[in-house]
Amino acid sequence: MVFRLKPAIKDYIWGGTRLRDEFGKTSDGERLAESWELSCHPDGLSVIDGGKFGGMTLADYLREHPEAMGTQGITCERFPIMIKLIDARENLSVQVHPNDEYAMEHEGESGKNEMWYVVDCEPDASIIYGFKEEITKDEFRQAIEENTLLDKVNVVPVKKGDIFMIRAGTLHAIGKGCLIAEIQQSSNVTYRVYDYGRPRELHIDKALDVTQRTRSDIPEQTGGTPICAQTCRLIGCEYFNVFRQDICGTGEENCNGGSFTHILVLDGSGTLESGDTDSGKIKAEKGDSFFVSAGTNWRITGECSIIYTCIGE
Repeated sequence: MVFRLKPAIKDYIWGGTRLRDEFGKTSDGERLAESWELSCHPDGLSVIDGGKFGGMTLADYLREHPEAMGTQGITCERFPIMIKLIDARENLSVQVHPNDEYAMEHEGESGKNEMWYVVDCEPDASIIYGFKEEITKDEFRQAIEENTLLDKVNVVPVKKGDIFMIRAGTLHAIGKGCLIAEIQQSSNVTYRVYDYGRPRELHIDKALDVTQRTRSDIPEQTGGTPICAQTCRLIGCEYFNVFRQDICGTGEENCNGGSFTHILVLDGSGTLESGDTDSGKIKAEKGDSFFVSAGTNWRITGECSIIYTCIGE
C-alpha cells in the first residue's frame, strides 16, 4: 500500500510561515514551526489522507497491519523513526537529547539521534554544533548561569544541501533562517539549556548528565554518496538510511522488503506509481509526504527532488 500522509503541525514560538507558503501545509495558527510528516508518536500523529483508510492514524493502521513495517520494522518495540520539516524564523533553543538508556530510565521513551538536511536557508544562516574546546561539568553549568554559553560553542555557517548527523549527547541548535528536513528516532525528549531569554522551562541538571563536553569537530559537507545517476545516500546509520533522488523523467525503481519507506517531496512535481493496484497513480507535489508499505515497488516520474527514508540495512 501507498498512502499520502497528513502531518501533525506544531506552532512553536520560533516558527515562521514558509511551510504554509511554500510547502502547502495548513494550520489555524499564525506560526507553523514544524510539520511531523511521519510520526506514530503520541505527541503528534500522522494521519492517512484519503483512500480506504483515510482519516485513520498511521499508528492505528500499523497496529492492524504490522507487516507493512517490514521484517526490520516489525521487530521494533515502538515505531522507530520520525520525520519533520522545520522552519526556523528565529533561533531554536540550545539543547541536547539523551541516549536510549538515559531516556528510557528518566522519560520512559527512546533517546534521540537525528539527521538534518538543509532544504533551504538564508545567506547568513548557521547552526550550533558542540563545543569549541573540552569543558568540565562545572564550567558548563557556570557558562549557563553566567549567560556565556554561546562563547563556548561552535557556530557553523550552513548552505542548502548540507547534512549534519546530531548524535545523542551533542549540544546543538538550529539557527534562524534555516529550513530543515529532520530524520530522527521516534522520541520527543529535549533538554533545553539556553533559550535566548524566552520564558520556557530549562532542563539544566538533566542536560549536564547527558551532554558530551569534549571538543566537537565540524563534519565535512560532502552532499552524500552517489548511488547512481539520480540517487545519493545522505546518511546511513543504525537508526535510518536516507537518500536523495533528483528526478528528470523517470526515477529509479525502489523496493525494500525489510522496511517501509517514507517519501518527502522537496521540490517540483511528479506522479508516484507503485506495484499496489489499489493505490494506482498518485500526484506528488512539493511538500507531499507518503508512506510505502514494505515490499511495495514504487517510482516517481516527472521533474522533482525527493528524500526517501527506510530503516535497517
